[in-house]
Amino acid sequence: MRDQAREIWSVAGNVILFIVITLAFHFIWKIFQDQIEQAAVIISLGDWFATRAYTVADWIQTHLLRMNYSTADPNIFIFNGKGSIIINESCSGLKQYYQVLVLFLLFPGPWRHKAWFIPGSLLVMYWTNIFRVVMLSVAMALIPQHWHFIHDWVLRPFFYVVLFALWIWWVERWAKG
Repeated sequence: MRDQAREIWSVAGNVILFIVITLAFHFIWKIFQDQIEQAAVIISLGDWFATRAYTVADWIQTHLLRMNYSTADPNIFIFNGKGSIIINESCSGLKQYYQVLVLFLLFPGPWRHKAWFIPGSLLVMYWTNIFRVVMLSVAMALIPQHWHFIHDWVLRPFFYVVLFALWIWWVERWAKG
């Protein structure tokens, strides 16, 4: 019984630490968002990742999904009178990459596992962002009237679902050593 109570407190402590780190990151980002987003390195990284997301999503949409749309510079998908999507620095996933980095740097666990888990998690978040951009394009092509809902209430929270799944994997498999 005592071991079970200890395990419950351990799980609760991990969940609380996850929530604290995630919320602290979010609020610090919001407080300093203007300064962060005006830094030259952030602008360059945001533009670079936005262009990568656009390019990969364009390839998937053209070659795998055979979608019908046109493109324009910079990073615009145009859906034949239904609307358009601009993939800019706010669509780059950069904030989520930093969030993954901060979470796993601060969360307890052995550095020998963090050395590969953090880059792997960043790669997962990169592909999550590509998936998000493609799904937003599909939504714009098929159900443009629901695009804003899907953007704000389905695919934006999806980042946090993936982040939470990565964290669970970390805690269950790697955090203890």
